[in-house]
Amino acid sequence: MVASWNLHVLENAEQLAEVEAIQRQVWPGSETDVVPAHMLLAAVHNGGVAIGAYTSQQDETAGTGEAAFDRMIGFVFGFPGIYVTPDGPRPKHCSHMMGVLPGYQNLGIGFALKRAQWQMVRHQGLDRVTWTYDPLLSRNAYLNITRLGAVCNIYLRDAYGQMRDGLNVGLPSDRFQVDWWVNTARVERRLSRKARLRLDLAHFLPAGARIINPTRPTSDGWMSPSEAGPEPEVEYGQEALLLLEIPPDFLALKEAQPAIALAWRLHTRSWFEHLFERGYLITDFIHLPGKSARSFYVLSHGESTL
Repeated sequence: MVASWNLHVLENAEQLAEVEAIQRQVWPGSETDVVPAHMLLAAVHNGGVAIGAYTSQQDETAGTGEAAFDRMIGFVFGFPGIYVTPDGPRPKHCSHMMGVLPGYQNLGIGFALKRAQWQMVRHQGLDRVTWTYDPLLSRNAYLNITRLGAVCNIYLRDAYGQMRDGLNVGLPSDRFQVDWWVNTARVERRLSRKARLRLDLAHFLPAGARIINPTRPTSDGWMSPSEAGPEPEVEYGQEALLLLEIPPDFLALKEAQPAIALAWRLHTRSWFEHLFERGYLITDFIHLPGKSARSFYVLSHGESTL
């Protein structure tokens, strides 16, 4: 049973070997996609940041049950990078990986790891963090956009080519690249100790937001995207808020109905690329839990909406 968990900055080879091992459990099936410990070590000794989450557990094999041991159950890792601006190159932090072991997810560990990363990156004097994630993973979207306050207007087709691990095999590796502007009031509010009001459709629809991609249920209970895509002649920029639906559990859908999963990939790809080109950016995410769960991205027009 988990007694507690805490965070530690990772700096030596032994710690980073644990990160290497966790990758094999979080993204199983492809040894060539694992970032090795020696590469992790080189990065953290040259401005990179690696943070581990450890849990203290009771060792039930001990006769008294009093002996405790620490086990790494999650990590976040990133390294310094450069991005181009009209005024020349600027430094940023590239957050490359975050993983939490199965059985320890949905406990707030990922949020705590990212909050610690936020503190360390700001201490380095950087103001921008970027990372990528699969746009169809509802759990990741909720953490990245809703909880952390990242925004997105960059869609990368097949960003990593053909991936062979168990979570990604079989589909184009399309990704969002999100921006986390770590010194903004938006991000500071999302990371404050005071919980933000959980928003749902009842907050956005009365404000004029519109669902632009109606879905339909299949005979076996999955949600399928509509065949209709974006209409080139429609000037979407006239609407301040749009809602775009994605599957609430894409990994389960991919396993059960790979053809529908591919349809979702191509459907949402066309919508996101179209809307990003017209000045929209993702500023929020809604997840409605329950038996008939649903998930929606909130897209706002123009960066002034932030």
